[in-house]
Amino acid sequence: MPHPFETIFPFTAWSRSYRKVWLKGDLSAGITVGIMLIPQGMAYAMMAGIPPIYGLYAGVIPSFLYVIFGTSRQLSVGPVAIVSLLVAAGVSEMALVGSSEYLSIAISLALLVGMVQLLLGLLRLGFLVNFLSMPVISGFTSAAAMIIGISQLRHLLGIEIEANHFSEIILIATREIENISWITFLIGIAGMIVIIGLKTLNPVLPGPILVVVVSTLLVYLLELPERGVIIIGEVPAGIPSFQFPDISLSRISSLLPLAIAIALVSFMQSIAASKAILTQKKDNYKLFPSQELIALGFSNIGGSFFHSFPVAGGFARSAVNHQAGANSGLAALISVVLVLLTLLFLTPLFYYLPQAVLASIIMVAVVGLVDIRTPLALWTEDRKDFWMLVLTFLITLIWGIQEGILTGVMISVGLVLYQSAYPHIAILGRIPETNIFRNVNRFPEARTEDGILILRVDSALYFANAGYLSEKIQELSTQKSTPIHLIILNAESIHSIDSSASRMLKDLILKLRKSQKDLAITGAIGPVRDQMYKNGLLELLGKDHVFPHVQHAIDALTSETHDATLNRIALQADLHQRGLP
Repeated sequence: MPHPFETIFPFTAWSRSYRKVWLKGDLSAGITVGIMLIPQGMAYAMMAGIPPIYGLYAGVIPSFLYVIFGTSRQLSVGPVAIVSLLVAAGVSEMALVGSSEYLSIAISLALLVGMVQLLLGLLRLGFLVNFLSMPVISGFTSAAAMIIGISQLRHLLGIEIEANHFSEIILIATREIENISWITFLIGIAGMIVIIGLKTLNPVLPGPILVVVVSTLLVYLLELPERGVIIIGEVPAGIPSFQFPDISLSRISSLLPLAIAIALVSFMQSIAASKAILTQKKDNYKLFPSQELIALGFSNIGGSFFHSFPVAGGFARSAVNHQAGANSGLAALISVVLVLLTLLFLTPLFYYLPQAVLASIIMVAVVGLVDIRTPLALWTEDRKDFWMLVLTFLITLIWGIQEGILTGVMISVGLVLYQSAYPHIAILGRIPETNIFRNVNRFPEARTEDGILILRVDSALYFANAGYLSEKIQELSTQKSTPIHLIILNAESIHSIDSSASRMLKDLILKLRKSQKDLAITGAIGPVRDQMYKNGLLELLGKDHVFPHVQHAIDALTSETHDATLNRIALQADLHQRGLP
């Protein structure tokens, strides 16, 4: 068990046991990721619709706070593509991109996202991210990645495109094709080729920073701004100053849905990246999801006071951090120092950086977010999940990112509720020459018993499915040509029964008895047996109608001899342990 202080401040665990042999790997990884973060952070800030310098701000305080409160030793927290896109999609509906109001809302959003994550972490509600199912995430992410890439056409082509929706951007770009700045286009394409080429050779190679340096020099030496190449321009120097985000009740109410979406998506990406790296690294430390939520919450809250927009753990940077040899959070601290040095001394060097290069960095990054394998696999594995993915993808692409993720969550929750309200019910038959009973639809050789209906319900029994189960059992008990006199409910797959389901079973027992039918229950687990006793269901059913196995029920209730020992075996264990009769 970790020390309580280590639970609150996980960095103390690795700092107290730090080894000298770790330093080389941490130093190498910290410098590599820091170099990677500088152009990537600026690009993702531009993607979010705010000045590039804010991408560097987002790589300082949030990353530092995560090192203190986070449990992953390799996760790189800062600007990420999917969160930047969500910021752009949500905030652009409230203010004009590039305006001071837009920037103020984006920073306030970071505070609200952090507060949501911190609250979820303190309440241990990390499981809520499970409502974003894999097909929904795949469909949403692929569509969002395509929107990200298309949104950069204005910078890649050097033309004005005042639109946010996928189809509108494509339409305007097609209409403005004759006004393309070919020099700008060639710079962007060359940047993508170099980044992809170096990444293919070795993922650790700093392709983005090399492209930034070379393109900036070329633009300056060849005086390309005079030929229409749009550059970053003046980049303010200095570390971010403390400023309380402009937050009000009206702003909170308008931003809360977006903040919840970003909080869940960023947590999901961060925990997925952390788990993937921990599996590869096989270290002896553990990840604590609720603490990760708290760490991300503090990162976003603290960052918002120093001009940061919402951040998360990045897949690519974290993978590079791991591959470059990071052993502890010291690597992230070294990256923070490198970004701070850049803010203090190197920002004038970015003046001639072409926006097309930042667009190329973004477009290369989002290519990996387009998921082709998952829909292809789901087409053969699970058509239901495939169509859920396609629907989320199309809604996101056509109507927008917020609409897409909201629809995806609603589809996921709706599907869970539907499956829970209409659980699978199997009719069981005996495998010849055995006492094994299986689903007759899956085992054609299984034979049903004359006058006996054996059912297995694969779900908990509760208020949402109680009515359906009652109707289904009564319906099945009247369908056979041979009159049914005994219904056996195999409860092996039932893990709980609530008060509504108990009342339903009581009413069902009485209805069946009126029509000269009997009900027995087999294989009920301990907690279910306890519930049956406490809610009076066992008293009405009768202790002589509860058995360990289906065959025991058939033997006891279809013959004149009845071994009461079987009933005691089926009932006594958990009841006696709880002091019940």
